[in-house]
Amino acid sequence: MLPPNRSPSPEFSPLAIGEDLSPLPAYKAAGTASIDFGGLLGAEPLKLREDLASGCGGQTWPAGMVLGRHMLRYHRDDLRDARILELGAGGGLVGLAVAKACAVDKPLYVTDQVEMHLLMEHNIVLNHLEDKAKAAILNWGEPLPQEIVAFKPDVILAADCVYFEPAFPLLLATLSEILRLCPSATIYFCFKKRRRADMQFMRKAQKMFRVTEVEDEDRPEFSREGLFLYTFRAL
Repeated sequence: MLPPNRSPSPEFSPLAIGEDLSPLPAYKAAGTASIDFGGLLGAEPLKLREDLASGCGGQTWPAGMVLGRHMLRYHRDDLRDARILELGAGGGLVGLAVAKACAVDKPLYVTDQVEMHLLMEHNIVLNHLEDKAKAAILNWGEPLPQEIVAFKPDVILAADCVYFEPAFPLLLATLSEILRLCPSATIYFCFKKRRRADMQFMRKAQKMFRVTEVEDEDRPEFSREGLFLYTFRAL
């Protein structure tokens, strides 16, 4: 990661690129995908049921692929003692990849709204991760569930959570609550800039958290697609 006192280079900052809007990806038909994150899962890819019947979270989105590759490449062996939680998990892409391939001693949580709960549970069973991952309902902007408070997560995964402007204050409130619960926590936050409002989200985040650009060998490639990867920490 970059030193805390170094600002992101302009070419990789969502606040520095143009106002052009990125198109939303085409919706996929329901089905089960096999995802190996560019070979990082080797001969045992992650199986992921994708189904938009309950909402757009049931599809694999690009920031999830970027964050999943980053965690598998750079954090495969340093999460053993971590208490990991994924926010806005959808089907559980990033969290289940970490549960499958990273050295973790504690079962991690994949969380989303109630509409995604059955899909998360399905994908946990599909990958035989019942002992390594749990699905839980976590609504942004509401008090954290008691099981999450007791878990006290210190590594938070959040990919493609910036897509619906009315939810931005709710997401920021939940991120703040998690950092109050565990001030030493690190939030890995990856998003794709699609609308002008996304820049407003980042400006607010920079006022509320210590935001640091994350080094990644794929950064030149994914930044050209409007994707950005940061850590958020308590001020």
